[in-house]
Amino acid sequence: MSGVEPMPASYPSEESHDVKRRRAVFSHSFAGLISQHAAPEDIYTQERERRHRVRMDDSLRLIDDLINRPVDPMFQDSQLGKHNVSPFAVWSARIVCFVVCIAVGFLGCIFVQQLHSDPRKAVRTSLAKELRESQNNLNGLSDDVSALRKQVDEQAKKVSESGAGSTLLKDEMASGQLAVKGEGIILTVADPIAATNENNGAAPRENPGSRLRVVTDSDLQQLVSALWRSGAEAISINDERLGAQTSIRTAGGTILIGLNAVESPYRIKAIGNRHELAQSVSQENLGSWYTMYAKAGISLQVQQSKEITLKAAVVSDVNYARKAE
Repeated sequence: MSGVEPMPASYPSEESHDVKRRRAVFSHSFAGLISQHAAPEDIYTQERERRHRVRMDDSLRLIDDLINRPVDPMFQDSQLGKHNVSPFAVWSARIVCFVVCIAVGFLGCIFVQQLHSDPRKAVRTSLAKELRESQNNLNGLSDDVSALRKQVDEQAKKVSESGAGSTLLKDEMASGQLAVKGEGIILTVADPIAATNENNGAAPRENPGSRLRVVTDSDLQQLVSALWRSGAEAISINDERLGAQTSIRTAGGTILIGLNAVESPYRIKAIGNRHELAQSVSQENLGSWYTMYAKAGISLQVQQSKEITLKAAVVSDVNYARKAE
């Protein structure tokens, strides 16, 4: 037993020597920091000198720290007295936080609106505007061409012979270069009501996947051909005169008469013997067509008129064709 070293002495903390709360070195009151030891300073110093004399052992130091100094100085510093915070600082911090929250919310709303906005809307609007301007320019040029042709015709009548002028006049009326009027019929063809309602008034051809049967360019071509065979002398569709160079075709989802777009209902005006023209497109002669249109919901109406006026068709200049010898 003589070889066993004695355990280091421990001293309980006296009630008269309570540990004072002071700031650590990093605080503004580090100058008043006292020892964190539980025993008085003189006892601690004596005991420390005695331990060094007995043995410089790290394990004994650790045990002594655990017994006599269980509280870490940093933790003890965090338990010190509170700072006095002024109401002005508290409300200033709250106002700053409120302003920051409002700013973040406003910027978030703007960002969400940018995400939900359609970047192609401006492009579509610009293209639609250009299309309207081009259409207006085209209409203006067509009117100018018609006015110029009218002047040319008036001058031609003055200088031409009576027989040649009459022949030229008939040829120009037949080719659609002059405005004409006379008796005839008005044939109205309209798409099904369901097709118009489902597309909110838009042309049903805009939906390629739609299974609804609508009026196509082929239907208009067949009806116009039937009228030509029955003796029609001049025909227009939605006031677009059919001339020698006028076509009826589909471009994308729109029916074009020449270069101008038309939509349902399609009003086909034909000048000629109104009784013969009405008979040629009646249900008696076109029974299969009426049955097919009735199943699809397409309406077909024929109206006779004593006087119909058709404007001249737009005819382009002939640059390469020459009269054969």
